[in-house]
Amino acid sequence: MIFPVRCFSCGKPIGHLWFKYKELIEKGKTPKEALDELKVERVCCRQIFLGHVDLIEEVSKFKKW
Repeated sequence: MIFPVRCFSCGKPIGHLWFKYKELIEKGKTPKEALDELKVERVCCRQIFLGHVDLIEEVSKFKKW
């Protein structure tokens, strides 16, 4: 749902790269090219970017007040 601030396995901070990654993907780069440009080299960190599904907007519709 919400992109993690740190990698679950190694603890490297990656949260600040999420919006830059999304911009690169929207510009037409492949995920590999985008992650290489952002210098995300570890497999554990790359899998978080590749496996993340951004559902926060859909979940927020069901919030009770």
